[in-house]
Amino acid sequence: MYLKQLILRGFKSFASATTLNFEPGITCIVGPNGSGKSNVVDALSWVMGEQGAKSLRGGKMEDVIFAGTPKRAPLGRAEVQLTIDNSDGALPIEYSEVTITRTMFRSGGSEYAINGIPSRLLDVTELLSDSGIGREMHVIVGQGQLDAILQATPESRRGFIEEAAGVLKHRKRKEKAIRKLEGTRANLERLQDLIGELQRQLKPLGRQAEAARRAAVIQAEQRDAKARLLADDLHVAREALAADLADEAAAAEAKERAEAETRAAMAAEEAAEVELKEASRDFDRCQEHWYALAALKERVSSTISVAAERMRHGDAQPAIDVSGRDPDSLEAEAREIRRREAELADDIEQARSDLNDASGRRSEAETRHTEAEQAYAAALRAVADRREGLARLKGQVASVRSRLEAGQGEEERLAARREETLIRAREAADQYRQAENTLAGLGTDESSLDSAWEAANGAVTEHETEVARIVAEETRLAREKAALTARVEALRLATRQRDGSTDLLERPGVLGRLGDLIQVAPGWEQAVATGLGAAAEAVVATRLDDAISAVAHLAGEDLGRAHVVVAGAVAGEGTPLLELITAPRELRGALSRLLAGIVAVEDLPEARDVIKTAPSLTAVTRAGDRVSGWLVEGGSTAKPSLLALNADLTETEEQLKRITAEVDRQRFALDAARNALQKARDEEATALAALHESDAQFTAISDALGAHRQAQAAATREAERLASAIETARQGRAGHETRLAELEARLAAASGEEILEPDPTNRDELAVTARLARQAEMEARLLLRTAEEQARSLAGRADGLLRAAAAERQSRAKARARAEQLRREAAVGRAVHDAAQRLSGMVDATMGRAAASRDAAEARRRAAETATVEARQASRAAGQRLEELTRGAHRDELARIERRMRIEQLEEKSLTELGLEGDQLVAEYGPDQPVPVITRPDGTALGPEDEAPEPVVYVRAEQEKRLRRAERGLAALGRVNPLALEEFEALKTRHAFLAEQLADLKQTRADLLALIDDVDKRVQEVFEAAYRDVERTFGEVFQRLFPGGEGKLLLTEPGNWLETGVDVEARPAGKKVKRLSLLSGGERSLVAVTFLVSLFIARPSPFYILDEVEAALDDANLGRLLGIYEELRQNSQLLVITHQKRTMEIADSLYGVTMRGDGLSTVVGQRLQQP
Repeated sequence: MYLKQLILRGFKSFASATTLNFEPGITCIVGPNGSGKSNVVDALSWVMGEQGAKSLRGGKMEDVIFAGTPKRAPLGRAEVQLTIDNSDGALPIEYSEVTITRTMFRSGGSEYAINGIPSRLLDVTELLSDSGIGREMHVIVGQGQLDAILQATPESRRGFIEEAAGVLKHRKRKEKAIRKLEGTRANLERLQDLIGELQRQLKPLGRQAEAARRAAVIQAEQRDAKARLLADDLHVAREALAADLADEAAAAEAKERAEAETRAAMAAEEAAEVELKEASRDFDRCQEHWYALAALKERVSSTISVAAERMRHGDAQPAIDVSGRDPDSLEAEAREIRRREAELADDIEQARSDLNDASGRRSEAETRHTEAEQAYAAALRAVADRREGLARLKGQVASVRSRLEAGQGEEERLAARREETLIRAREAADQYRQAENTLAGLGTDESSLDSAWEAANGAVTEHETEVARIVAEETRLAREKAALTARVEALRLATRQRDGSTDLLERPGVLGRLGDLIQVAPGWEQAVATGLGAAAEAVVATRLDDAISAVAHLAGEDLGRAHVVVAGAVAGEGTPLLELITAPRELRGALSRLLAGIVAVEDLPEARDVIKTAPSLTAVTRAGDRVSGWLVEGGSTAKPSLLALNADLTETEEQLKRITAEVDRQRFALDAARNALQKARDEEATALAALHESDAQFTAISDALGAHRQAQAAATREAERLASAIETARQGRAGHETRLAELEARLAAASGEEILEPDPTNRDELAVTARLARQAEMEARLLLRTAEEQARSLAGRADGLLRAAAAERQSRAKARARAEQLRREAAVGRAVHDAAQRLSGMVDATMGRAAASRDAAEARRRAAETATVEARQASRAAGQRLEELTRGAHRDELARIERRMRIEQLEEKSLTELGLEGDQLVAEYGPDQPVPVITRPDGTALGPEDEAPEPVVYVRAEQEKRLRRAERGLAALGRVNPLALEEFEALKTRHAFLAEQLADLKQTRADLLALIDDVDKRVQEVFEAAYRDVERTFGEVFQRLFPGGEGKLLLTEPGNWLETGVDVEARPAGKKVKRLSLLSGGERSLVAVTFLVSLFIARPSPFYILDEVEAALDDANLGRLLGIYEELRQNSQLLVITHQKRTMEIADSLYGVTMRGDGLSTVVGQRLQQP
């Protein structure tokens, strides 16, 4: 086994793909400092699983990715591929060559592969564990690692020996066993808690089970006593019903005579009522006529009063009111106000014109005053400048001139720099266009690669969506399947009977349960179960003898009671309910007997109609209600019938089969979809790899393009900045020129003849003129405002006066019209008053005649009422006689119905509580039947060894006492858990199972502890043997590298081979020091090399990688070390990073690493001799 090939892509300084082919023997890698030699060692360490960024001479793991140079863009990933020759089978894998690949993405993701197959870091470390690659990686000796070995703690040096000895896999076995031991301990504690809890539950549950056994005996007593009392009640009720039926005929004859008398009395009453109605109608008609005449008389009187009032108003008409102002005077006043408004408008226009003239004169006067003021101030400044001195003005003039000259020079310099910048910008633009053309050539390939990757990615997304959909569907179907499975189990449990019929199913001659042998139309299960009654849960026997044998078996074995239907029975009359049942031919006769007289209907209203039509029938509804002429049974169903449960079970099992088939189909589809998804992911990975390769090239050119673009932009911005500076300089020069002219003018003015003090007389005169002009403007403004206020006060008054004149004219016209209307109404009222007087007399005469007719009609009505009362009394007396007879018949019928209902209730109670029909109950438990004794005198159940006592005669009082005694016994027991026996047995079984599991866990714990002891013994043996060999080899190698010196290894805890550390003691020849810290740097390095070489010799590894380990050695020590290299070459491969010429001379092959000015490492190889 040896390292065969190393390929680096984007790893540190190896930006391009670089391949190094290794041979057995010694391979030297040389090159100047900083060329990237140690990066080869880092690459080997990294690809073999190194996880520490500091061990790779980096700050974080992403630093291994090529970071870019000024001429090359950074890459997005680093990849190292190491090929190992495994022809000797040293690695536990069935390949003659093993290729390990590790890829790191800049996003932080990392991938491993072994022979192209994606793998984990754990797979890589386990594969290389037998070759010396562990946590310490002692076969890879990097720069500075020698000093780290010397400064390491004794426990860390122990790690080097353990790694060389192959203890790592034993350590992993122990760690795995310890983790399992922790899990076993947790499970053991949990199991002990569960067993303790079960033990706490067993004792009270045992008491509940014993109570359940006692309750079963008492319930048997209670059932027998209740059955005998119920049979006695049923026998008495049937005898009473037979006696009542004998008196029914006599009561019916008396009722017919009373009905005839009642009909005659009712006919006479009806005739009298007809006569009364006719008389009442005549009286009502006369009464209404009289009332109408009275109302008419009242209206005539009202009309007379209204007419008289209108006549009075017409005679008392007032005069027309003309107290308001004259409309003509109002209109004249309005015309005068409009004339005044016109005059004020002319005055306002004249005042506004005067104001404008005054404002102009004021503005002109203020302007002349301002000019005079400025001239006076300038004269004062000139005098001040003269007095301040001419020297300062001359200095300012000289300063401005010098700045003006400097600005001209700066402007010329900036213009020259701008021209140079524009030339650089044009050059950068040319380079940018060249790079852009190159990038355009790559764009086509990039687009095709993008399209390929997008297509592959889209395919992956589609397949992932399909897989997710199938997984969701499979999950949904699995949930449905689990729910259906649980429902099937629950229905199966619900259909299992807990009575004596269960024991009959295995007997010969028993065909099975009736509910299992028949099929009912969907939705009618409850109706059929109600019709069958207790027989719905019966078993079916082939012959009558088989049925009797089955019942005898139940009685003999004390297994309870059961209903047995006999197959092959003779069919009775047809029943409609049988049409809803599909059954074997031999059962149809028995079913026709069981369902005789029973019909199926939809609901209770339909059942009521059927019973009214045929009272002898019994109707059962779809919901399970039972309706007959003497008994109605129904309400909410407490639990479904056995037939409904069987139908539900069959339907649920069919659904479960369909769901199971669908789950299998979805599982096959999921496998196919996952295979397609894996294929699509492989295609996507291939497309992504090609895209990344293209991205690297594209990124490099894009970076160059960006650099050119930035250079052009920078040059352009610099040119613009210089142009702006030139413009600023020009503006500054213009300002300086203006300033210079101003200063020169001031200097000339100050240098002239002496100026006298200015005269302010003209300025003061102009100030007086301006003040008078402002005063005149203010007076003109006041006149204008006064005229405008007068005009606003008159505005609208003329319109108001005109509106008041129009309103006054309209008011006078309305008063004249109202007076005319009152005169017309008075005339009409006088005519109406005369006519109403004549009509009042006519109405009085008619009312007299109507009163006489009303009195005659009232007398006739009273006579008819008297006759009607007499007829009603006679009819009521006959009805009362009939009602008494009817009530008596009803009472008798109700008594019979109550007795029938009592019998029905007793039979139903027998059927529901005891599972016995009425006839069967009387036959088996009637008063004439002897009472068996089933318990001892102390109330306990009779055992098989007890002698059966003789039966006793039925005495109701004794049976009532027996029933009360049983009820008191049940009450004394309190609440009894009927499932306590089953739960107690189940809990005992679970307790035994958990106890067995506890024993298994304890055995597992003992096995793990034994395994840990075995691993510790094995580690102790292996480490002891390795330490002995390394200790011996260290002394020998130390003698070779330090002639005349003495070196040895020491244990920090002798005898404690599992935890002891390893210390190093070295004494070179001629020195007494033994502490490593007192040795020179070269001696320290040589001691570290001695320790490592001792490991190499004592526990050889297939290869070693040494990075400048001989750098600190002199020529003599180097020669001794090279002799050891020669010995190691016989069994191991050596990769040596070196600067020593003598080391290069013993190499079998030589690689040179160099770095050009672009910052990229390049490798050149040369084989020196045949291996």
